[in-house]
Amino acid sequence: MKMNSIDFLKNPLIAHRGLHDIEKGVPENSIEAFENAINKGYIIELDVHITKERKVIVFHDDNLFRMCGINKKIKYMTYDEIKKYNLLNTNSYIPTFEEVLDLIDGKVPLLIEIKYDNKVGLLEKEIIKLLDKYNGKYAIQSFNPLSILWFKLYKKDVIRGQLVSKFTNSKMNKIKKFFLSHMLLNFLTKPNFISYDVKDAKIKEIDNIKKKRLVLGWTVTTTSDYDKYCRLYDNLICEKFI
Repeated sequence: MKMNSIDFLKNPLIAHRGLHDIEKGVPENSIEAFENAINKGYIIELDVHITKERKVIVFHDDNLFRMCGINKKIKYMTYDEIKKYNLLNTNSYIPTFEEVLDLIDGKVPLLIEIKYDNKVGLLEKEIIKLLDKYNGKYAIQSFNPLSILWFKLYKKDVIRGQLVSKFTNSKMNKIKKFFLSHMLLNFLTKPNFISYDVKDAKIKEIDNIKKKRLVLGWTVTTTSDYDKYCRLYDNLICEKFI
């Protein structure tokens, strides 16, 4: 589906990994979290990984440990293995991307974060196979400029965004950190929007970016931070307080 306008990303709020609340038994990136977001009319942000047999699943980490208590990497597992594990001691499971697309079915827009623990192109190709059959509004985003470049080269009609952080607590090497945090490859990848860590961004910097591109802020978790950032960014990726 071709998307000529990026305006759908401006409102309403974007629910980070769906509208989840583990205290109510609803974990992140679960079917229940996405149903909650649909019911509230929020844009849904979610994360995608690819399994050993190249099935796209909706999950944030590259390892099941935090969410499922088992120390296994997704890229070495089949979906039949993965779906045996529930999320955070609930009855919720790790859904496939195809299943989530069927659930959302264009009811609300999607913001899809592409993870990159495999060679660039593998996950992107599988995502596009599914999105080519999807009729809802969506955009993709990634920290990896090479993933953004892949879409520019092979699927340029897809709205694409560069995720940005200063990577303060990251063990990433200094050269890579410098290139990514300063968006030095934007001249090549030409993202349609920037998705910036609200903890790192300076007001002047965001104002300068907004002269050329739409800017999203992530992740806002309190009403006080929402009040602080809502006028600075074009939209905010939020959790907890919403």
